[in-house]
Amino acid sequence: MSLVNVIILAIVQGLAELLPVSSSAHVVVAEKLLGLDPSSPPMTLLLVMLHTGTMFAVIVYFWRQWLNAYFRSGPAFKAFAVRVIIATALTAVIGELIIKIIEMTLLRNVPHSQIEDLFSHLEFIAPALAAAGVIILVAGIHEKRKSARSPAAADDLTLRQAGLIGMVQGLCLPFRGLSRSGATISTGMLLGVTKERAEAFSFALAVVITPPVVGREVLRLMRSAHENGAADLGSVALLSMFGAVIAFFAGLLALKWLSRWLESGRWYLFGIYCLVASAAVFVLYRNGY
Repeated sequence: MSLVNVIILAIVQGLAELLPVSSSAHVVVAEKLLGLDPSSPPMTLLLVMLHTGTMFAVIVYFWRQWLNAYFRSGPAFKAFAVRVIIATALTAVIGELIIKIIEMTLLRNVPHSQIEDLFSHLEFIAPALAAAGVIILVAGIHEKRKSARSPAAADDLTLRQAGLIGMVQGLCLPFRGLSRSGATISTGMLLGVTKERAEAFSFALAVVITPPVVGREVLRLMRSAHENGAADLGSVALLSMFGAVIAFFAGLLALKWLSRWLESGRWYLFGIYCLVASAAVFVLYRNGY
């Protein structure tokens, strides 16, 4: 893994992770175009570090907004905590259920199979990107029509809204290409939550769910390193940490971009992009990638 490859993947991850276009799909495609194996232990280590970098970007970017919205008083924090717990619990239950169903059906005849075995398959990423594009496009069009004829949406989430957003997040976890932020923010908008509050809550959930997801990847990495040897992991550790720093700054840039497009009513453009990206991924798949 070269320094140039790490910089490219860090920028792709940092931008795409925090835009509603599926970072995993973009990183997998970039790795394939660079001739890298997305499932190899070194690439897993790099991806874990890049996710860590973007998680800190989210914390830095939203910290002041979270303080004002969720930590201004004891009751406000309690209400926020209850909604996060409910949403995260539903995410875990639904995500794990779907993962087990896939492993017992599509992967039932593959020894020692895991859901990660499907993550580099472009034939699955393309339709997931298309699904994300449709959700974002529908939410963007709905938001434009609603703002033109009705008063502003409520500035807080109900327990029902938080639960539904968490359920949608759970649907996204097993599928590379189905953007978590795109689906959850769009769900909030369709449920009548303000764009700003939907965005802040979506990324608050991301901060909560990222450590367990990263932990799962680390355990998988440790098992793989134990079985296949970890000689090449030490050589990429420093590069991976450097990549995390690049991903952090790219993530901050992506969040500013996302917020501007949400505020200016251009959310639907991300949906169009996902549909175009889906077609491009399908073409790559047909060409042997």
